[in-house]
Amino acid sequence: MRTQFWLPILLALTLASAPVAQAAAQNAPPLPPPFEEWLAALRAEALAKGISQRTVDTALGSLERLPVVVERDRTQAELTLTLDQYLKRRLPARIVRSAREMATTHRAELQRASVRYGVPRPFIVAVWGLESNFGRFQGVRPTVATLATLAYDARRGTLFREELFAALRILDSGEVEPEALKGSWAGAMGQAQFMPSSYLKWAVDADGNGRRDIWASRPDIFGSIANYLKEHGWTTGERWGREVRLGDEPASRVAAAVPMRLTGACQAVRDMTEARPLSAWRELGVTQKNGAALPRADIAASLVRVDTHRFLVYRNYEALLAYNCAHSYALSVAFLAERIGSR
Repeated sequence: MRTQFWLPILLALTLASAPVAQAAAQNAPPLPPPFEEWLAALRAEALAKGISQRTVDTALGSLERLPVVVERDRTQAELTLTLDQYLKRRLPARIVRSAREMATTHRAELQRASVRYGVPRPFIVAVWGLESNFGRFQGVRPTVATLATLAYDARRGTLFREELFAALRILDSGEVEPEALKGSWAGAMGQAQFMPSSYLKWAVDADGNGRRDIWASRPDIFGSIANYLKEHGWTTGERWGREVRLGDEPASRVAAAVPMRLTGACQAVRDMTEARPLSAWRELGVTQKNGAALPRADIAASLVRVDTHRFLVYRNYEALLAYNCAHSYALSVAFLAERIGSR
């Protein structure tokens, strides 16, 4: 009796849920083809883009996926830690000591890059230190296999597919040997941790030997970092920004008067307000962290909110975000540069 009682109800529930299931199936992203099938199409596309058969055979001939790369992509520290936790992890006393030592040891090479590109030495050292621990850890994963794995993955496949083609162009140029093309789990390469497309556009041959060697040549490494920042808007003579105090009433006035940016490829930039002159921020009640009035400098700034911290940041901060689109990263570079000082 009980079975007969429930059968009509179960049937009704099944029929009612069928349209929902069908709609979900229609809206779900298509499943990727098997990796070998996908890789065969990739080889054909690489050839169509003008990459040589030799490079395609060498780099893509017996490629295998690296599942650990996808796992790392899902657990980036910039996305999982608070700012205070991130700073504690990335800027311990030993890193600050190493940064100061490196700034002194390589002062002449750093100065040449600084003069040529207009980026202060401490910021070049800070990027170098945070990207590769001053060259001690550049990553050991084969770049092509790493990028192929991420390109096959659905989360950011389009981005990494283009980076994969850029890596193949680097190999095609003969500037880097296949066995030397190694880097991080995300495909970033060398002591500067450039993605392949960044290498093609902004790496420089500062030592004049005909190769842009961001793996071993310190002049090339320092010059490439500085050139990248310059080409992304670094302005000589400006600060990066400052931490500020924003009470409840000023916060309400800011929310009403200054809209968020909301556009741009970088989420961290979208999370910033539009830029306003420092005088406008003064009028809204924003002060320096110690409560003193903001300086009367003729410069525009955007407000950044990170956890319980508030910052007014300038154009040079945005150049740091171009290197890595995360406020925790850009602030780490800025704070480390300040601790290095003018060595």
